[in-house]
Amino acid sequence: MFSGIIYNQGKVKSIRKSPRYVEGSRVIEVSSDIRFQKNDIGESVCCDGVCLTLIRIKRNSFLFYLSKETIKRSSFKFIKKGKKINIEKSINHGQKISGHYVQGHVDSTAVIQKISIFDKSWTIKLKLNNKKLHKLLIEKASISINGVSLTISKVGKSYFEVTIIPHTLKLTNLIKCKVKDLVNIEIDIFSKYILKIKR
Repeated sequence: MFSGIIYNQGKVKSIRKSPRYVEGSRVIEVSSDIRFQKNDIGESVCCDGVCLTLIRIKRNSFLFYLSKETIKRSSFKFIKKGKKINIEKSINHGQKISGHYVQGHVDSTAVIQKISIFDKSWTIKLKLNNKKLHKLLIEKASISINGVSLTISKVGKSYFEVTIIPHTLKLTNLIKCKVKDLVNIEIDIFSKYILKIKR
């Protein structure tokens, strides 16, 4: 479980197949200033909103396992060497939650349709690639975009908007976003559970 409050980023060094894992899966190597201990191997780490398993620690980089399902559902299917990604360690019991509960289970991707800048803050208009999930979007509800906890500021018929403050832009890779970019989306867990109950 994560909070969606990002303080660290990493750069993709390589993406490769591994004969030790299932066909279609990948191993990704990321360099970052974030620190892990040997006993962290096997832990879950949120990488651009995706919960990945830490499988190896090198001197200045870390290796994560990408399952076939993860690649299918997320923007990692298009990931390239050199891309910066947001990184968050899992939260500890009793830790302060400044964002919202993020599982790292990406529901879909979304395409950025428009970016508007108002007094150094960004308003981003997005469209979900999985249209069936649009009904779960609620104005003022939380949403995770590339692992960043944000608030939905507006919901339209086929789009939604979020506003990102300068501090968040400074600490995350959202500052690199452009129109037509693909981002990872995790809808608020409570929206999904409540809809399931109502059914």
